[in-house]
Amino acid sequence: MAAAAQPVYWLGNETLRVSAALFAENRQRLCQGLKAKEDLVPKSVVVLQGGEQKQRYCTDTDVLFRQESFFHWAFGVTESDCYGAIDVDSGKSMLFVPKLPESYATWMGEIFSKEHFKEKYAVDKVHYACDIADVLSSLNPAVLLTLRGQNTDSGSISREASFEGISSFHVNNTILHPVIVDCRVVKSDMELEVLRYTNRISSDAHKMIMKHVKPGQHEYEMESLFQHYCYTKGGMRHTSYTCICGSGNNSSVLHYGHAGAPNDKTIQDGDMCLFDMGGEYYCYSSDITCSFPANGKFTADQRAIYEAVLKSSRAVLAVIKPGVKWAAMHRLADKVHLEELVKIGILHGNVENMLKVHMGSVFMPHGLGHLLGIDVHDVGGYPEGVERINEPGLKSLRMGRLVQERMVLTVEPGIYFINHLLDQALADPAQSCFINNQVLARFRGFGGVRIEDDIAVTADGVELLTCVPRTVEEIEAFMSDSSKPFSPVVSAE
Repeated sequence: MAAAAQPVYWLGNETLRVSAALFAENRQRLCQGLKAKEDLVPKSVVVLQGGEQKQRYCTDTDVLFRQESFFHWAFGVTESDCYGAIDVDSGKSMLFVPKLPESYATWMGEIFSKEHFKEKYAVDKVHYACDIADVLSSLNPAVLLTLRGQNTDSGSISREASFEGISSFHVNNTILHPVIVDCRVVKSDMELEVLRYTNRISSDAHKMIMKHVKPGQHEYEMESLFQHYCYTKGGMRHTSYTCICGSGNNSSVLHYGHAGAPNDKTIQDGDMCLFDMGGEYYCYSSDITCSFPANGKFTADQRAIYEAVLKSSRAVLAVIKPGVKWAAMHRLADKVHLEELVKIGILHGNVENMLKVHMGSVFMPHGLGHLLGIDVHDVGGYPEGVERINEPGLKSLRMGRLVQERMVLTVEPGIYFINHLLDQALADPAQSCFINNQVLARFRGFGGVRIEDDIAVTADGVELLTCVPRTVEEIEAFMSDSSKPFSPVVSAE
């Protein structure tokens, strides 16, 4: 007898169908990882708390809900205020949903039964969240495994599950976090399919922007077009992060687009644009940066800087494979940048000596790239025992572990002309001796170039997930060909 088909998440049209089997497999992987721990005791039960619906400050206006990432990884639940439990020995799963008041049906819509959620998410049992203590007590668990650990990017501590009555259980909050983090680092086949999709839609959105951008528009218009495309064509209600739409000197502001610099400049003829934007589908992220001239034609200086960054990007992509040190990839990008800046005339002298005084970080102060998955800066970059390298540039690297097969990573080298970093370098005799200030002056106000691709690590190299024009010739031809308006290629399922 054939097994029943798993339910799917699908938003219709050409959006991706994602099977609930993805999350069942994640739970299975988690149980396998936990069983490999010597300090795990029999009758352990994982308890995760989902995200809560929040209001805006003291008002009754809801903030747009997005599920907590660990909970989503394990259950794929889109509703707020839920809990989930997994019996490690059997692998069986339970979902705990809110018991809603009758008034909910008036204001918010139909109140669904527990059976509805059981079928929707393909879990073994569904109970009400108010009954969680009694239900878990009936299992007679030896220990509840709750999630507590530090995010090595934000420094924040993950939220540990808490409910009325938990104090009557034996709770361990140290075993779960490193195991579930390691599971999230390595992507399953089904997860890779979703990440391919987010990259395809986001790549198409970037290409649409390249077709529409022109001097005289505001940066936020490009942000709006990107979001509209991703939602309309891809079902992506959320972006993976705040869109960065820097033009001119704003393209040297690494995290431009925040409330103090909200993509509000008018794009000028001659500006370089650096657009860093990624759509998110069913909580899975993308992170893509395209740099190009607003008028579609590179100047000689723009071309020189762009091709320097492209050369470092392709040099790194050519050598990434399992076992490679991520810090070595960053250093390779730095070396290529410095060699190219010497050719341009901005720097002079011996590149090896430049590396000793960290000249690369003057022009690329951020890390080469990071893990990508359910979070745009995905967890797992610095497991216990792996420390950050306390050097300029490298201390901002978001991953310190060896590259592994099935990791998904960003590769995002960049060269920027950030005035305060340039001024610091000119004031430092160890660095200023390499700078040709007369040539450098020509690039003040240039902004920056970043080329960011998302990759999946394979057994012997990488799979490039991002698909946008990358060479100068490809970009200029794509932007100038008005006879061929952009239309995405829809891949068959």
